[in-house]
Amino acid sequence: MINVHSYESMGTFDGPGLRLVVFLQGCPFRCLYCANPDTIDVKGGTPTTAEEILQMAISQKAFFGKKGGITFSGGEPTLQAEALIPLFKELKANGIHICLDTNGAIWNKKVEELFSLTDLILLDIKQVNTERHRILTGRNNEQPLRTASWLEEHGHPYWLRYVLVPGYSDAEKDIRSLGESFGSFKNIQRVELLPYHRLGVHKYEAMGWEYPLKDVKENTPEQLAAAEKRLKEYFQNVVTN
Repeated sequence: MINVHSYESMGTFDGPGLRLVVFLQGCPFRCLYCANPDTIDVKGGTPTTAEEILQMAISQKAFFGKKGGITFSGGEPTLQAEALIPLFKELKANGIHICLDTNGAIWNKKVEELFSLTDLILLDIKQVNTERHRILTGRNNEQPLRTASWLEEHGHPYWLRYVLVPGYSDAEKDIRSLGESFGSFKNIQRVELLPYHRLGVHKYEAMGWEYPLKDVKENTPEQLAAAEKRLKEYFQNVVTN
């Protein structure tokens, strides 16, 4: 069984084209700005068969067109790598394009196999600086950086995603560190600069949690434009999503 938090049909922000987005339950990170805090606990969600997700994807295949498909997000989907492998094989057999949105923090043989079955990885790099990464997520960034290197070494296409959090990941030094670390990588098809937003604040209130970044304001258009301009010094295809 696969533990599912929720679905989004006809998603346009999680990979190319129109996509069925499956949000899975559980995440090892505790990002201060997490928009889906209700996906963190591995004990939540709804146990779902692979066949049910497969049939949902097949039923929507006509809407995907040439670019679309299915995206697994979360939470952190690699927590359920073993359960996802048979589903990914069936999706591929049915000609459905697969994206996997991951923080890259979990690594084992099952994750490696899952990656090999995935058409496009969406790799979320939260911070290049180890200490600032720990402050932002509660974990170090050694494995996410190793995961990026694995994708590069194996010629696997991926998008690099970076959230611009004021005071935590938006300094010029932060952005240039990202560029200097990954600017020479050949398999990054696209760099997505993601604005910090407060859309999940109501979830914290509903859960009785205090939102950690309640005093942090969303990015201004000028801040986003400046960050995008800097990233374009290192990468060819930069998009503010």
